[in-house]
Amino acid sequence: MKINYDKVADAIYFTVKNAKVAKSVKVDDHLVVDMSSDGEIVGMELLDASSEQGAELEKNLRDGVPVNIVTSTPATV
Repeated sequence: MKINYDKVADAIYFTVKNAKVAKSVKVDDHLVVDMSSDGEIVGMELLDASSEQGAELEKNLRDGVPVNIVTSTPATV
């Protein structure tokens, strides 16, 4: 599993499987699940990650959980 945290978007993406995303399913206001064409989970995106995880996210980053931190999400106008 690969974990990316985008500081600008304040979102965490969990890559579960290296496959093409066929559809995305919005579970709730903070969670989107990406599915392959055969119905398997490819990845999950947690939106508003700092408000959802708060101190736990900070602790995991400090404790060395392997998270790739991305800071250059392009903004849309």
